[in-house]
Amino acid sequence: MRILLAHNNYTVQGGAEVFCHEIGRLLEANGHEVARFSCAEDGLDAPHAAYFPQVAHYAGGNLLSKIARVPRVIYNRNARDAMARLIADFRPDIVHAFAIYGRLTPGILDAAREARVPVVLSCNDYKHICPNYKLFHHGHLCEDCKGGRFHSALRNRCCHDSVAVSAVSMLEGYVHSRLDLWRKNVDCFLFASRFMADKTEEFWGKGRVAMDFLRNPFDATAHHVTLHAGDYMLYFGRLIEEKGVDVLVKAAQRAPDVPVVIVGDGPDRAALEQVAQTLDNVRVVGPAWGETLKEWLRGARAVVVPSLWHENFPYVILQAFAAGKPVIGAERGGIPELVGDGAHGWLFDPLDAEALRTCMRGVCALPDTTLLEMGAAAQSYVAAQFNDTRIYADLHRIYKKVAR
Repeated sequence: MRILLAHNNYTVQGGAEVFCHEIGRLLEANGHEVARFSCAEDGLDAPHAAYFPQVAHYAGGNLLSKIARVPRVIYNRNARDAMARLIADFRPDIVHAFAIYGRLTPGILDAAREARVPVVLSCNDYKHICPNYKLFHHGHLCEDCKGGRFHSALRNRCCHDSVAVSAVSMLEGYVHSRLDLWRKNVDCFLFASRFMADKTEEFWGKGRVAMDFLRNPFDATAHHVTLHAGDYMLYFGRLIEEKGVDVLVKAAQRAPDVPVVIVGDGPDRAALEQVAQTLDNVRVVGPAWGETLKEWLRGARAVVVPSLWHENFPYVILQAFAAGKPVIGAERGGIPELVGDGAHGWLFDPLDAEALRTCMRGVCALPDTTLLEMGAAAQSYVAAQFNDTRIYADLHRIYKKVAR
């Protein structure tokens, strides 16, 4: 099979790019021909880069240039035409799209439909049903746009707290819905969590689209850490409102005997550092990667994922499990599907700092032998569920089904 992978960015900027490239690696390792289609980047030396369209970021430039780019943010004809040329030359059997909104736009899927090439779309966030892709704004969950009421995005200023960006996202929602660009062009929507699939059916109606499940490939061996009980609660990731780190700090304030380490960077870092200076048990240490992050993981007793929004498939949970650490996870989105409430960790209501305090104290009181047993179970789980063989089997099954 020849597979064409489409994603806004070629260079890795976050988990979405890692997912796309990992799928490509898996396919090539199993004998498939793979082409990639992304936005052009300066100095990029990549196969098929000659087809990549030049796409400016909406946020760049002055007001007039932003206004001029609005139509291309909603439906990029240049990207559609470039996609059509690559399809004609590469002749793929399947197009597998990832995050394409805002830059490549679902216009490229029109090119696939016109060429009669089946399309699968991996949904890593809620953009197909929510203008700001999170079902969350200004500190609370939100489903105001359900039923096609995209004007709610403008009323709520839910996109970057900006009237302009929210207005463009509102228009994008209405145009995509009116033209039915997602549902008419995608043969199968792929989800990593049951929660996101169910939420999609809530918005679009049960049975309106074909769905399947594809989890993210994950190399557990690359993140393996020797088992160690540890002594502090660890958060690592982006420091931003929807991640709920302030709830963790509130819980720590109520449990001065529980040490907490916060690893990461983001817009809330300065505020968190200011609060941490008043607490003896909380440290904000900034971002860490690679071996440095492994050292922080090794010293942790458990990893806390206190997200306020409906996280789809938090990569940090897989990293925690590979490091042999149970997870204290928020009852949000796909988190319960990974953590459960038992062998690999515990769940709590992320709006209840007192519940998190109680859970953290309980984890500190557990015997080290219990923590080591849970850590071993977590390592076994992630190695068994997310290895290349298992993920490729699902991928191949989905492609064969869609190709038929």
